[in-house]
Amino acid sequence: MALHRAARVVERELRVYRRLWRASLVTNFLTPVLYLAAIGLGLGGIVDARNHSVSGTSYLAFVAPGLLAAGAMQSASAESLWPVMSGFKWMRHFHAMAAAAPTPADIYDGYLGWIAVRVAASATAFLIVAAALGGVKSPWGVFGIPAATLGALAVAAPVVAFAATQDSDALFPVIMRLAVFPLFLFSGTFFPVVLLPHWARALVVLSPLWHAVELCRAATTGRVGWIAVAHVAVLVAFVAVGALWGRRTFRRRLTP
Repeated sequence: MALHRAARVVERELRVYRRLWRASLVTNFLTPVLYLAAIGLGLGGIVDARNHSVSGTSYLAFVAPGLLAAGAMQSASAESLWPVMSGFKWMRHFHAMAAAAPTPADIYDGYLGWIAVRVAASATAFLIVAAALGGVKSPWGVFGIPAATLGALAVAAPVVAFAATQDSDALFPVIMRLAVFPLFLFSGTFFPVVLLPHWARALVVLSPLWHAVELCRAATTGRVGWIAVAHVAVLVAFVAVGALWGRRTFRRRLTP
């Protein structure tokens, strides 16, 4: 029954998105594809011409799964901040939902489910383009979609929970600039993390994006090993902790 109520929240978000999808096309799909073309093909062509392969593969094949995971994380981060503030304060549709059948936990779960649907759709489109350009080297690459989605949820679960505690969006740009963007640059998206200083490598292990990038890269290159289980476990832990916090914060905000 709870799953059905959460699904109704997903349905509500989908109905709204059907009217607004054009506005998000650039950020959710075109921007990662442009990064792929500019860096994977442009810069990657220079790297490959100098015989500087990355981990024994072309630079395009190296960077494509990184951008797949990073694009999913950026999309999920944005969806976890201002739209959540809108649901509680500006449009207050979360309060309208709570006045009906869904519980606050159902609303939180349903909103995370909606983020997963959006991310999976964008990741599928991106992966098709990456494969057409030669950035996917293995049939296992299809598993990059759930890997990117799981990585996005590992970020979204705690960020949605945090956004539910705020009465102003003043901190949201700070989170995007000082947390999300550094993760985008230093989580193995564009270069191997072994090139970082030793102290920085220890910090990278704490990044959910790094675990998602490693999973996506293992899938698209076909180099899947038992270490993938550890990456999945870490991401699931991020989601679980975020969900516990999120259900609690939604309950506090939506319970009279």
